[in-house]
Amino acid sequence: MSDVAEQDLLREWRDLSARHAAVFGRLECRLQERHGLGVTEFEALERLVNCVVGKCRAADLTEVVHLSQSATSRLVARLEREGLVQRALCESDRRGIFVVVTDEGRRRYEEAKPTHRATLEETLIKA
Repeated sequence: MSDVAEQDLLREWRDLSARHAAVFGRLECRLQERHGLGVTEFEALERLVNCVVGKCRAADLTEVVHLSQSATSRLVARLEREGLVQRALCESDRRGIFVVVTDEGRRRYEEAKPTHRATLEETLIKA
């Protein structure tokens, strides 16, 4: 790789990182201030609300929220303490855990969704 190509690659990476940080930071601030949710909580609720079967394997949430398995487990525990989700055992595999959104979780998600979408529009489309 030439020096010029390497510098272009690094510039692209830094621009992407800076844009991600700006959008994530704005989302985190607005969702916390207005709805008491962080970005990862919102993303987990969104996945659960939009699951066709109404529940999601806990392991699948790890991919959605981009956290480690242990961090996702702590996230689910926080959401469960707040009454936004419930854990349920998988009937066919007792080792599997499903996460199910509660009515309160669905309500909080629906309240936060316009804030999430408006912030994305403001930071991504109008930028």
